[in-house]
Amino acid sequence: MPVHDSDEDVGNERFDPPDSSLFYGWVVVGSCTLLLFIAYGICYSSSVFFTSLQYEFSWNRATTSFLFSLYLLLIGFFSIIGGRTSDKYGPKIVVLMMGIITGLSLVLTSQIVSPWQLYFTYSILLSFGMGAMYVIVMSTGSRWFSRRRATALGIIGAGAGMGTVVLAPLNAWLIHSYHWRTAYLITGIIAWCTILPAALLLKKDPSEVGASIDGLPVSETIQLTDTKAAGGFSLQGAVQSRNFWLFCLVWFSYSFCLHLVMTHVVPRAEDTGITPIRAAVVLSVMQAVAIPSRLLAGFVADMVDKRTIGATFALIMAIAMLWLAAAENVWMFFMFAVTYGLAYGGLDPPVIALMADVFGLSNVGEIMGVLMISWGLGSATGPYIGGLVFDHTGGYELAFVFAGLVMTLAAFCMFRLKKQGP
Repeated sequence: MPVHDSDEDVGNERFDPPDSSLFYGWVVVGSCTLLLFIAYGICYSSSVFFTSLQYEFSWNRATTSFLFSLYLLLIGFFSIIGGRTSDKYGPKIVVLMMGIITGLSLVLTSQIVSPWQLYFTYSILLSFGMGAMYVIVMSTGSRWFSRRRATALGIIGAGAGMGTVVLAPLNAWLIHSYHWRTAYLITGIIAWCTILPAALLLKKDPSEVGASIDGLPVSETIQLTDTKAAGGFSLQGAVQSRNFWLFCLVWFSYSFCLHLVMTHVVPRAEDTGITPIRAAVVLSVMQAVAIPSRLLAGFVADMVDKRTIGATFALIMAIAMLWLAAAENVWMFFMFAVTYGLAYGGLDPPVIALMADVFGLSNVGEIMGVLMISWGLGSATGPYIGGLVFDHTGGYELAFVFAGLVMTLAAFCMFRLKKQGP
């Protein structure tokens, strides 16, 4: 085994661009992808459990929606703590602790005997375990790349779609064949078996392995990052900028619409006579389409204006919501799943890459964590509004039309973002 005289020698030998397959940044990308796979597979399987929990505890849809809304709301607040802690101590130890808590929360959820216990084990404990996962993996992935940042983030984001494609129908089958308690128990064990090993592969930034950003020579990296944006805004400086509040509106709108759909599309499909398993497949198709969309959008966003890409996908989401409001049979739901999956999958990579471009890398985890408050507010409001509208009108049409208007606002905000600076 060769012995190197310095970290610089290690960086030059192992991470030279011609041998880019050895760049550890792609190992980090793979680990982050797996983490989002399980995190979003758990989160977006919530609608599969919706009907079972509603009947188990004799709740109406607004009350059942609030169970998931509280979980999603708390995610925003735990993201601040997780993002700041990851910036300071690195992602490995933080994600290890989150993984332990996540598995524990799901196992305990499978054993609850009263509704208040469900609010504690699922809404509170699971949000503590999973809340900062998105912020940590996206901020970590951003630190390893500059020229290919959107591409890397698109790959990581694809894990979210793959997780729902696998776990949503798996949980639907477990519920149908056994019980919702069995589904939560097995999912908790899966969480332990995936999150903990993946966390061990995480590194905060290239300097931890003697590399440099993008695997480039140090001289090129200095030239590449010698900009105001790469230098990094403080949290206070970011909050004082117009871009920060535009990002807040974009994330609130995106999250409101997305989680409204994720929570209510399965019950909405079942209301029209579609079987529970087929309704879960609609959700899986949406996630499956989002996977190549994230990859393609990330690749394209590295070459063209990220704002234009993001605004275009936001408008497609708005149109898809109007279609969902009118959906009445299977083919219309699957048409929605394809269109919406394409749009929501494509919106994520340019938005996250823009955050790193605009605010820099030094405090990106903390800034994203604070921005997650708006994401949490949207994710909590969307499902609850959907349930409330259903309870008062007997349908979801008004909620879906409103979500279309909200996404139109997100498209406008994307166009108003500045590429750099306050």
